[in-house]
Amino acid sequence: MGDHDHDEHTAGHSRIGSRLGSPVLFVVIYTTLASAIYFSLGVIAQHSLGLTPVVFGVAALLFFLAAMTYTEGASMRNERSGASVFARYAFNEVVSFAVGWALLLDYVILIAVTALVSTDYLAAYWAPLGSGATEVVLAIVLIAALVYRQIRGLRVGRARRVLYLVVADVVLQAALVVVGIVVFFSWDVLTAPIELGVSPSWSEAVFGLGVAMVVFTGLESASGLAGEVNVNRRGLQRLVSASTLSVMVVYVGIAVVALTAVPVVDGQTELGGKFLEAPVLGITRSFSTGWVADATTYVVAAFATLTLLAAADGAMLGLSRQAYTMATSRQIPSRLGRLHPTRSTPFVVIGLAGVAAAALVIPQDLDFLTGIYAFGSLLALTVAHLSILVLRYRDPDRRRPFRIPWSVPFRGGSLPIPALIGFVSSVAVFASIFVLHDGARYVGTAWVLLGTIGYVAYRKTQGKPITKQVTVPEMALRFERKDTREDAGEFGSILVPIFGGPLDDDIVQTAGRLASDAYREDFSREGATIEAVWVLEVPMSLPIDAALPAEQLKRARAALARAKAIGEEYEDVVVATATVRARRVGEAVCEEARRRGVEVIVMAAEESSRIRGGALLGGRGRPGETAIGEVTKYVMAKAPCPVILTAPAREAPAPKVPPKSGPKPEPKGDGGPPAGGAGDPGPPAR
Repeated sequence: MGDHDHDEHTAGHSRIGSRLGSPVLFVVIYTTLASAIYFSLGVIAQHSLGLTPVVFGVAALLFFLAAMTYTEGASMRNERSGASVFARYAFNEVVSFAVGWALLLDYVILIAVTALVSTDYLAAYWAPLGSGATEVVLAIVLIAALVYRQIRGLRVGRARRVLYLVVADVVLQAALVVVGIVVFFSWDVLTAPIELGVSPSWSEAVFGLGVAMVVFTGLESASGLAGEVNVNRRGLQRLVSASTLSVMVVYVGIAVVALTAVPVVDGQTELGGKFLEAPVLGITRSFSTGWVADATTYVVAAFATLTLLAAADGAMLGLSRQAYTMATSRQIPSRLGRLHPTRSTPFVVIGLAGVAAAALVIPQDLDFLTGIYAFGSLLALTVAHLSILVLRYRDPDRRRPFRIPWSVPFRGGSLPIPALIGFVSSVAVFASIFVLHDGARYVGTAWVLLGTIGYVAYRKTQGKPITKQVTVPEMALRFERKDTREDAGEFGSILVPIFGGPLDDDIVQTAGRLASDAYREDFSREGATIEAVWVLEVPMSLPIDAALPAEQLKRARAALARAKAIGEEYEDVVVATATVRARRVGEAVCEEARRRGVEVIVMAAEESSRIRGGALLGGRGRPGETAIGEVTKYVMAKAPCPVILTAPAREAPAPKVPPKSGPKPEPKGDGGPPAGGAGDPGPPAR
């Protein structure tokens, strides 16, 4: 981990790298786990009553399955991972977006819930902090502070301080479990109120299980650090074991103590009433000795507040990485993923998330928020399990530093049984949440459907394929797009204007080589993109949307189809094609480059002109001078990014006519292209 306390910003390529290891991943997972205990225990007890410890135990086992799934998935690729990335490679970009969009809502809800509940724990010191307008204002202030901290970026020093908090909180909760069992535990008190299928009903118990699984968002946040950590196979195994053990001990232990300290009476428990928003204080308030109850209440309230705020910080971290991935994958507009000019954090989406979280705080409806939260968490978990199952067959040879154990041969592949069990279980619980919770059914579904419609519309307006991955560089998310790379000849997002001429093939091949080289040099980039654009020049005498000759449209489509076929012959290169209407070609090319956030434009210089090339004919130009047409001149002068001109085909000089009595001229060679012909990229023109 090193001994220095440097500020490191992790958006884009500013990675902490080897400074982060499994302890930091454990911090991210555990803070979400601990916060889930602090805010979800009351909601789960309200629904599951005496079965609450059983519900938590089942959730802990399902967490173990999920931890293995996420660890295998995140270890497969050196990039910010999570269910949305797993879905991209297992299915397509639409599924990836739907999962990522649901997770964005989950992160916002988690921020709102943790900020709101922290005020109820602070109320242990001053009661007005946990009610009315004071509670709302304080929660909004806490959210604003979190937004400010997250925009400043992740610091190694801050991660270490949270690690110390996590260790202290683990000790505190373990002590609370031990002392609570000694003081409160009674088997009869715990089991007597249980009437299976009646108190609680099966539907209520399953709903409680769905809420208990909100802890899986911690796995998403930890997966978002993939590519920024240096953890070997043994470290990954320890991470899975340690996080699962923590879930089992904390979840089940706290639930047992809580249900014996604040038991179910007549089908109700004060954990779901008086202590709904601060359920762990129900345990401390149950101590019979006054000073013991007060002291433990103050200590637990302090640690609960700090842990909840750390979980909100982790949710902000997960949200920022999810938004960054979606912006660079053209799933959301680049403006939403805009990076801070000095901090390299997606400050726009962080700010919007803060505003949304503040709005969700105002109704102060914890049960409603946790139900929607469970919807997104279970959707992501279901897709994550299914993606790993599919990738075992679709991409069986990819290196997996961590591989889910207990796999069996099945239909020519290796089927991971834990992932299969996890998938079936998560589908069942997700279905119950969908059926039983109105907020999850209507709000969650509407959020995903409306987001997906917006995604399709956005991809259509951008001229991008809906189901394929399209990437833009980090530079496209910055205010200043300066090419700071040592090798400016490698690009991952290239605009190629297509004109239907004989040089189109060579230009696309040049762009394909550049894009393919960029992929090979930066293996964290999953695919490079060529934007092939045909500009339909509409005369001023016609409206811009006037009907154009069918032959012209047919020619454009044929040329773009050929460009796509040629470009995608190169490894991991995607060619996105589009037609654009404009009054002037040069202006359209520059505007498309600006709008699409490409790194470079590749064009062809016109053939050399004998009239302007001059010295041979007594003109003013130099021999071999290349003529630059008006379109090229305009693009070179106005383009928002570098422009690469491919050298034109050079004509061989006319052979001198030999004397009749002399030898005949030698025949031409084998017809190969002359050196420096079209398709050889020259240096960037700008």
